[in-house]
Amino acid sequence: MSGGIARGRLAEERKAWRKNHPHGFVAKPETSPDGSVNLMVWHCIIPGKANTEWEGGFYPLTMHFSEDYPSKPPKCKFPQNFFHPNVYPSGTVCLSILNEDSGWRPAITVKQILIGIQDLLDQPNPNDPAQTDGYHLYMQERDEYWRRVRQQAKQYPAPL
Repeated sequence: MSGGIARGRLAEERKAWRKNHPHGFVAKPETSPDGSVNLMVWHCIIPGKANTEWEGGFYPLTMHFSEDYPSKPPKCKFPQNFFHPNVYPSGTVCLSILNEDSGWRPAITVKQILIGIQDLLDQPNPNDPAQTDGYHLYMQERDEYWRRVRQQAKQYPAPL
């Protein structure tokens, strides 16, 4: 019956998001070809923060919720090979608030997760690397790292 809890919570989150969400962000449950809504998968867009190298990019992210939500955090994924020290090559985001063994709390909302990921973009955590390339450049070749970030921002223009 826990699936009912997950879906109920996600329906409330969806309502709250529609009433009040940060400018430029998108978060909506997946719509099936038949028009039904799947509350367990959300398609999101995280805008790059103003006055950072990430500005101008609108980064697609998918949130996958389990039947155990909110006891367990969602899995959050950027596209494969997304360039960032704390994003695995698979696209999975490595962030403490998404780790059920450390930072996750059931009170954390979709909005807080997306803002946390936006913060992580510009402020990588070098103590928790998830990809070799991004981590190496961030630690040892900052000019090249920021060049790659700017290049990636251009790959994700504003949605139409």
